[in-house]
Amino acid sequence: MVTTDDERDMTIEWLSVPRIGEVIALVGTGVPYVAPRTRSDYWLYATLFSTTCPLAVVEGQVVGAVIAFRSQDHPEDIYLQDVVTHPSHRRRGITRALIDTIAERGRLWGCQRLYLTCAPDNHNAQKAWTTLGFRNLPGDRTIDAVSVITDVKGPGATRAVYERRLL
Repeated sequence: MVTTDDERDMTIEWLSVPRIGEVIALVGTGVPYVAPRTRSDYWLYATLFSTTCPLAVVEGQVVGAVIAFRSQDHPEDIYLQDVVTHPSHRRRGITRALIDTIAERGRLWGCQRLYLTCAPDNHNAQKAWTTLGFRNLPGDRTIDAVSVITDVKGPGATRAVYERRLL
């Protein structure tokens, strides 16, 4: 069991097939910045990548989730694809607990960094990343005082890239 300042009985568990419906519903609260994927995608994550996909559970309900992957090409890296906390549970240490869980796992594996991308206009997330020890990596231009990389996730997908060193 993990206890944060405001969530007294929160547990962290790894993504599992029985929790997929709850995770899809939770991720839906992150629109427009994070959107749910298909049940098939989450089955894949739960079956092949569960140990980098922690869930925060309070009173039996999933209130936070991170979908992350250790790179096969660069096994020293863990990419955080989606990070979502239910709106009624934000600012209670849930995201910190989830990220710290992945960081701990990464250190055990010898990983060197966590990294993620963020929409240039997602100012709340950018503040969270810097508060959690991530730094905005240099890009090829600046939007709203944030360094971004043009088309980093494909054409039209300009994003800020953040990293947190684990060593």
